[in-house]
Amino acid sequence: MTLSPNMRGAALMSASMAGFALNDTALKYGGADLGLFPAIFVRGIFAACFMGIFAYAFGAFSNLPKAKDIRLIGIRSFAEIGATLAFLTALFNLPLANITALLQATPLSIALAAAIFLSEPIGRKRIAAIVVGFIGVMIIVRPGLDGFNAYALLGLVAVAFVTLRDLTARQLSPKVPTLLVAFVASVAIMLTGGVGIIVTETWQTPTPFELSILGLSAVFLMIGYYCSVATMRVGDVAIVSSFRYTVMIWAIALGWFVFGDIPDMWTIIGMLVILSAGLFTMWRERKLAKSQRT
Repeated sequence: MTLSPNMRGAALMSASMAGFALNDTALKYGGADLGLFPAIFVRGIFAACFMGIFAYAFGAFSNLPKAKDIRLIGIRSFAEIGATLAFLTALFNLPLANITALLQATPLSIALAAAIFLSEPIGRKRIAAIVVGFIGVMIIVRPGLDGFNAYALLGLVAVAFVTLRDLTARQLSPKVPTLLVAFVASVAIMLTGGVGIIVTETWQTPTPFELSILGLSAVFLMIGYYCSVATMRVGDVAIVSSFRYTVMIWAIALGWFVFGDIPDMWTIIGMLVILSAGLFTMWRERKLAKSQRT
């Protein structure tokens, strides 16, 4: 059966989200006893090797970026490091579904930051959706209440770094290959793990089982990266992007199956609020895009 471009895009986006969720699960499971920096370093070796092979195969190293793009890649890599450290620290100390739900506020924070720093237009309805989305974040975090977990604040730090990362990526020249940018980031994260091991003296030799799980994590990460790049090349972006929220289904299912975590009522309510705000924003953008074409 021949799939339409939107169906192919939706399938690729869903596969991308599955890859990222499985990567997070494998990293949390395989790196729990190793510690943060050894897990980042070992997974980084696998990820950098896989990413380098893909980048070379697709000719990403054939044209070196110009000075301006090199500076932007450096800023983006710094943001990637910050996001990785904040996210993984939170991941090791929070249920998978909780930290994944917090990251779903990223499109809303990007829209707000783009309006503030890049002067991109933003309407009242979009502002209202952003406010509603961040109310959902506060419901999950619950600052000052009994269900509050300080590590949830690191989830918000990760959102801030991801926002900086993606805004920087928007300013890259279209000629800069996505795989080259991803390869540089993977190497930077691997080196960060190595420096962290030296500074904190936390290295312990991983067992063959831990190596296999972290290697599997890198494979899932590559699947997520590849499908996320491929999905942007087919179908209507506004329709395809809505399938990014399938990651919540994976996060809840994997969190329950692997770690025995079941989100409480307030966390589920917060998730639904964030997802509703994000889907409304995407629907609004699609509607505006149609009106402009007309």
